[in-house]
Amino acid sequence: MNPALALLEFGSIATGIRAGDAMIKRGLVSEIVAGTVHSGKYLVLVVGEVGAVEEAVAAGVEAGGSELLDLVLLADVHPRVAAAVRGARVGPAGEALGVIETKTVAATIEAADAAVKGATVELVEVHLADGLGGKGYALFSGTVSDVEAAVAIGLGRLAPGMLVGSVVIPRLHDEMGDNIFEHFRFGGRIGWDGGFDAAG
Repeated sequence: MNPALALLEFGSIATGIRAGDAMIKRGLVSEIVAGTVHSGKYLVLVVGEVGAVEEAVAAGVEAGGSELLDLVLLADVHPRVAAAVRGARVGPAGEALGVIETKTVAATIEAADAAVKGATVELVEVHLADGLGGKGYALFSGTVSDVEAAVAIGLGRLAPGMLVGSVVIPRLHDEMGDNIFEHFRFGGRIGWDGGFDAAG
């Protein structure tokens, strides 16, 4: 069995730090990663045995109170999701591209895990929060029917109000694929270094 993974998302940095401290004190997790993301949210991710992760989540929920925006707890996280959360990317391996965009990081992880467990697709990338105003998205590739199934399954796991948008694109044009997979952000594609200098 794969390890459990949980992520809690807080609207207050101070509360998030307190919750992260409570989580690591309560649950004997194997790893905790915490920090700020756009736009002023605080994330706490824990990995470990199911019981320890569940205990940590309970402590985080209690400490977070009304500042807890969202959470995901995956008792058996898919290895490709765990890798994607850490920044792993793979090239497109199929004829179609699927996109699920959500309002929170936790919702993106939840949808991605359900999608790759429920359909034969490649998880191309999971992009979380930074540079996205706190949102997240997941990209899937495969046959048209498999990507359609993956997106439908992922959407089925989202809580009401969490979806920003979704799409399945058959036969993605090569040039559009290059724009997506080489560097998704517009500034990175056009050569901006953190700011736009109109004078060049």
